[in-house]
Amino acid sequence: MISNFIKTIMEEDLASGKHKEIITRFPPEPNAFLHIGHARAIVTNFELAKCFGGKTILRFDDTNPAKEEKRFMDAIINDIKWLGYEPYKITFGSDYFDTDYELAVGLIKSGLAYVDDLTKEEMKEYRGTLEEKGKESPYRNRSIEENLKLFEEMKEGKYEEGEKTLRVKIDMASSNLNMRDPAIYRIIKKPHPHTGDKWNIYPLYDYAHPLQDAMEYITHSLCSLEYVEHRPLYDWVIENTHPISTPRQIEFGRLNIEGTILSKRFLKELVDSKLVDDYDDPRMPTLVGLKRRGFTKESIREFVLSTGLSRINSEIPFNVLDHFLMEDLKLKVPRRMAVLNPLKVIITNYDENKIEHFDFLNNLENEELGYRKISFSNTLYIEKEDFTPVKPNNKYKRLSLGAEVRLMGAYFIKANDCKYDENGEVIEVLCTYDPNTLSGSGFNERKPQGTIQYVDAKTCKKATFNLFDSLIDSNVDEDLPLKDRFNKNSKVSLEGFVEEAYDPTSESKTQLMRNGYYSNDYDSKEDNIIINRTVSLKQSFNK
Repeated sequence: MISNFIKTIMEEDLASGKHKEIITRFPPEPNAFLHIGHARAIVTNFELAKCFGGKTILRFDDTNPAKEEKRFMDAIINDIKWLGYEPYKITFGSDYFDTDYELAVGLIKSGLAYVDDLTKEEMKEYRGTLEEKGKESPYRNRSIEENLKLFEEMKEGKYEEGEKTLRVKIDMASSNLNMRDPAIYRIIKKPHPHTGDKWNIYPLYDYAHPLQDAMEYITHSLCSLEYVEHRPLYDWVIENTHPISTPRQIEFGRLNIEGTILSKRFLKELVDSKLVDDYDDPRMPTLVGLKRRGFTKESIREFVLSTGLSRINSEIPFNVLDHFLMEDLKLKVPRRMAVLNPLKVIITNYDENKIEHFDFLNNLENEELGYRKISFSNTLYIEKEDFTPVKPNNKYKRLSLGAEVRLMGAYFIKANDCKYDENGEVIEVLCTYDPNTLSGSGFNERKPQGTIQYVDAKTCKKATFNLFDSLIDSNVDEDLPLKDRFNKNSKVSLEGFVEEAYDPTSESKTQLMRNGYYSNDYDSKEDNIIINRTVSLKQSFNK
């Protein structure tokens, strides 16, 4: 792993004897599917621990049963394994509820915690602002005995949600709003996936998280930059509950991707409003969506590692991720010819009962992938964009009337005429071929206008090609509701053809020549081929 400031801290802690091994953790809340932003946290935690022969724990932050679901837990486990990592162990915040409660009772007995009757709105008002100091709650000075009694009654379910909270006494005049008597327990009367109906109160993240880090002997608790303001509370909880170990919280900057939604709330809104099919829609920045679109775990890992770690938030273009996908696949996958917007070509001087087959490398840059057969007959399909009746300029390197091009791996053809439909669109091109110009034959008497791809109409396979773009229309005011900013052209499906050698049952990823890298969709079948474009070859990237 490339050196970074966190790695340097770990090296120093090991050298000083502060820690004998490095233990990190990835603590997602199981209330959504993971997205590309989470991949940075996953890769960072696992790779840093691996550098020092350490361990990484997957701990589900399941302290809010109102939002958490088992399907999210299962998806998170699968995503981490798909990225190539195996947690040292899988734990749950709920594993520590008994200890969390006992330590909270200890805070009450030490005079450091009290049961508050203020409503959520009143608590916000009493909290103050950055410019104004907060006010102490009228319930702040309850006796220890009364607080213990009320907290026990909260646990037993005597009070309703929002009626009471447990807060810690710190400093209502602190310049850090998080230190103004934060709540550490609230009432939630919903069954928990693991503990059932045992609890009516649940710890808040800022209280439970440092305790659970300590109980799991986490050495370095890595989190995103917004938790800098929470670190004093993290340290306060550790210092005042005297746990069995002392973890250190370290923050690093978020990595945002241009034009990409990474908000759980917004992603949920897209799914709930049916603007996308589900969380695994290939347009989604979720890991399950990126996987379905065709991104590889290697490309995502290299993408994360290449961006490094810093103490500031940063933003990069999405095509940086595209670059690493292309680098990963360029020598690994076969290349095939496909036509997404087909235009029929009739070769008038070729025997209509004849079909030829030519040997063609599966990957021009990697001969180890072998050869396949490409067929050729009198009826072909080319891309509509590869023909225009009148040559527009001397830079045009495709087919036009009176001009000649090479069909990739086959012959020269010359366009002599074309047919139009009632709307004036070209629907068929009539050509002749030169039998002396077979690719590789050594013919070099004249140069064609260019080289274009094709598929043989008599042997090709019909396919649906899904092309994707950003979910958000960048030309729309960003202050508008999400549904009004949704890019209605974020998915375009085209009906075209792919060459005979394409096998939807075995070729999960393919480079379609001149088009891009594509991946079989989960719903693709032999008789209903559906191919998702992962990345277009028409990309630019400055490393």
